[in-house]
Amino acid sequence: MSEEYYLTMKNITKKFGDVVANNNINFNVKGGEIHALLGENGAGKSTLMNMLSGIYIPDGGSIFIHGREARFKSPTDAIKSGVGMIYQHFKLIESMTAIQNILLGNKRKIFLNYDQELKKIQKIQDKYGFDVDLNKYVYDMSVGERENLEILKVLCRGADILILDEPTAVFTPQETKKLFDLMNRMKKEGCSIIFITHKLDEVMEVADSITILRKGESVETVKKEDTTPKELVDKMIGYHVDLAIKRSNTTIGKTILKVSDLNLINDANIPVLKNINFEIHEGEVVGIAGISGCGQKELCEAIAGVTKISSGKIEFEGKDITCKDSAKLAKENIGISFVPEDRIGMGLVGSMDMVDNVLLKHYKYQKGYILKKDDMEKESQKIKDDLDVKTPNIHYPIKNLSGGNIQKILLGRELGLNPKLLLMGYPVRGLDINTCYTIYNLVNKEKEKGTGVLFVGEDLDILLNLCDRIIVMHSGEITGNFESEKATKEIIGYKMLGNNYKGDEVYENEIC
Repeated sequence: MSEEYYLTMKNITKKFGDVVANNNINFNVKGGEIHALLGENGAGKSTLMNMLSGIYIPDGGSIFIHGREARFKSPTDAIKSGVGMIYQHFKLIESMTAIQNILLGNKRKIFLNYDQELKKIQKIQDKYGFDVDLNKYVYDMSVGERENLEILKVLCRGADILILDEPTAVFTPQETKKLFDLMNRMKKEGCSIIFITHKLDEVMEVADSITILRKGESVETVKKEDTTPKELVDKMIGYHVDLAIKRSNTTIGKTILKVSDLNLINDANIPVLKNINFEIHEGEVVGIAGISGCGQKELCEAIAGVTKISSGKIEFEGKDITCKDSAKLAKENIGISFVPEDRIGMGLVGSMDMVDNVLLKHYKYQKGYILKKDDMEKESQKIKDDLDVKTPNIHYPIKNLSGGNIQKILLGRELGLNPKLLLMGYPVRGLDINTCYTIYNLVNKEKEKGTGVLFVGEDLDILLNLCDRIIVMHSGEITGNFESEKATKEIIGYKMLGNNYKGDEVYENEIC
């Protein structure tokens, strides 16, 4: 690791109106170093990196790249200085090949010598050990391949300071390992890598140094070997938090949901769910693992009556509900609550306050009764108090709240209906650690009440610890069905890739 600082950010301040997003932050990264940047949602990580990548201009402070002060007025200025940001949501054009995406926007020359550029790209591939098919179209690439292409793209533009924003959010364990191998090779070649993530096990595996932000300020920078995940969480939040997930040992009851031979073809005539079969019992938490976009969202929506299936059967407590849409299910009040992936839009109305969002749900479930707004206000206040929702008051528009608080409102409203089955689509995506564990505890409480839970998640460690059983999906099909206590991340990862890998004893415990 070089002792030279490739990046120095001194007393960086950024305000948005009266809100101070960054307050006198100091952040330094050496050459040949993987430096993790940690903090809760709203801690100031994104704002700080947006200033480093030229999207925002600091209100105060200085940025030094390789010892020279830099003043970025645009992302182009940052790229010219050697700073490249790889966003969580890829900035690629799917209808183009890898090499076309790399060359796109190259304004150094009016005319490009294709063969010469190809040699330069191939040289960088060989140097860092990339395995990117330059002639492959982006729409044919896996998530891991797209991540590699984004990294290759910024390296080809001369970056030696790379910002990776939640790069493993939807990765399998195998893809994560490949990325870490690549990051370590870049580190050996002298690159500086800023690694933003919520996954502390990954931080402890790959990072050299760690900087913690809290409430827009830099708290501390530590060496990985001098700290623990528990210490990091305490510093991020400002007080001690118990991170243990204790799976409730409840008695599994009768079958509450049975899905048989379920198929769904979308408007583009593409099969998105193929012959899906599984059951959920009372007091059972069933996790759904899979790379994002493999049919998890559509499965939840089909069960909730939001999407009409093409064929198959859905039974709830022995009754056929296949042809009933969400409105009919609500009117009959059979006991299914749905926490969708899209919190604002499908879940809640952002321009409304807590009270009106609660009222809307109750109106949907009522059969001609008069609703009293006083009752809705009492229920909203209960949600606010029980789940510690941070809002000025229950009449404040929810679109102005953080993602974690919006999710608490949505979950509190759905749990207030006392469901027998709770469908949860990525309920902790993008949330800070404290809010995540609040939701995990709520799932356990529902399980103890005898509620069946379908939990779609991305973090395999959480799924293994929280769920009783894990169903794995790939390209709209179920590729695995495991008891959580007898499964491993590696085997689930293979099944997420649609791999029929055999040879591990865990397959003896697969539920057929």
